[in-house]
Amino acid sequence: METGAQPQSGPGAGPADPAGHPARYGRSDSGITRRSFVGAIAGSFLARPLAADAQPANRIPRIGVLWAGTPEFAKVYVAAGLDAMRELGWVEGRTFAVDYRFAERDVDRLPNLAGDLVQLKVDVIVAAGDPAVRAAMNATRTIPIVMVAVGDSVSLGFVSSLGRPGGTVTGLEALSVELSGKRLEFLKQIAPRASRVAVLWNPDNPAGILGYRETEKVAAQIKVTLLSVPVRTRDEIEPAFATMSQQRAEAMVVVTDPLTWVGRRPIIALAAQHHLPAVYEMREYVDNGGLISYGPSLTDMIRRVAVFVDKILKGAKAGDLPVEQPTRFELFINLKTAKALGLAIAPSLLQRADEVIQ
Repeated sequence: METGAQPQSGPGAGPADPAGHPARYGRSDSGITRRSFVGAIAGSFLARPLAADAQPANRIPRIGVLWAGTPEFAKVYVAAGLDAMRELGWVEGRTFAVDYRFAERDVDRLPNLAGDLVQLKVDVIVAAGDPAVRAAMNATRTIPIVMVAVGDSVSLGFVSSLGRPGGTVTGLEALSVELSGKRLEFLKQIAPRASRVAVLWNPDNPAGILGYRETEKVAAQIKVTLLSVPVRTRDEIEPAFATMSQQRAEAMVVVTDPLTWVGRRPIIALAAQHHLPAVYEMREYVDNGGLISYGPSLTDMIRRVAVFVDKILKGAKAGDLPVEQPTRFELFINLKTAKALGLAIAPSLLQRADEVIQ
């Protein structure tokens, strides 16, 4: 997932954010940015107040949000989150408070940001993406953590099982691994002549390994030759495309993880430069010029985050709340990119798409 300056709740006035709350960007002496995105994203992650006898009358629950990306990226999901919170009866500033820490796409900052939230004694941490969850788990063994948009949470060691997570972590997986093969099938529909397909993936990420293996299974079934193109750092992305050219790749599958997410713009640009039809997991790739994406609805998952936080603040233990998987999946197609690649999209596929970008 994506993330600039670290917004933090607090006084201050400035331009209204998408939710209509005043917001501004600034940096305090401690290096932590002041209020900027409070009203907007707050609603999308928070829950209803505790019962009166559950905590002091003069204290409202505090929720920490740990995000690897930018506030600008998160704005897309604010409206859905606010709607979910209104449905749960929450009143921002009166029945809950929120503290944000955004890593601005620099995952190396996440451990320190997670430590900030622990020092603030938040009641629950909402962590978006695998690295954020890992950082939160390393920072605290007592504060409940609600994860969202992660890979295989059992393989990653976040929970013991989906049905009974145990420990202090629960939330929502992205179910991306299981969809890896389906993405290859969509790519083959758009580029039927492509028989040699490169897979851009990070072998250092357990979820990336699982995604690659799932893609392999489907490739064998539809008689596609996969070309493994591993990348472990951003510096390896551009040389990876030179490797694809040498291997005569005709299309590309990108296995999403923090590396390929943060590097999505150069990946999309290089795919266009090399004239490679490519399929991705999230719509943001398509918004930035990618050809096609298929994956779970992050908006829908964020709405569910509020339900988890609500239960935890009312006394439920995170380890007793089963991990959920997404139930809504979205297909996005960039028709402009398809035309630039000389691809004709079948009308049936266009009709199936949740959105076609002209």
